[in-house]
Amino acid sequence: MKTKRRKGRTVLPDGTGSRERRTARRLPDDACPTCGTTMRKRRGTLSLPVNGEAVRVPGVPHLHCPSCGENLLSYEEAGVLEQGALALYRARHHLLTGDEIRTLRKRLGLTQAALARLLRLGANTLSRWEAGRNVQTAAMDVLLRLLRDVPGSLAYLKRHAA
Repeated sequence: MKTKRRKGRTVLPDGTGSRERRTARRLPDDACPTCGTTMRKRRGTLSLPVNGEAVRVPGVPHLHCPSCGENLLSYEEAGVLEQGALALYRARHHLLTGDEIRTLRKRLGLTQAALARLLRLGANTLSRWEAGRNVQTAAMDVLLRLLRDVPGSLAYLKRHAA
């Protein structure tokens, strides 16, 4: 079906109706994407889920809309939020840090791929834990501590898990 355009309206060829055409307007960089109000810079507590648990991170810089409450983060601010949430989660649950996991793996004489196979993890999971980009579950942390603290646990895993 062909349509004709007339000054901001689209007219259907059979004359049965018309639709108003809207033109998109460009919002300023500091405008709220939800309501268009000018957003304000602030530091505040934001929440991010880690392993299914909401972790509240204080002092995160972000843009906040005073009208609708929308929060906007830059790429760098999102990184601050994520790293803060992971660190708080690790501390709250007393989990091994990425450096501690790396040290354990090297002490056992294993590559990331070899330890991942023993623990039945995906190929990149151990790398993300060691780099601090992800955090292990409490159950996996217990298994890592067993490997660290209980003599013979590595030999047992090699015989039974692989």
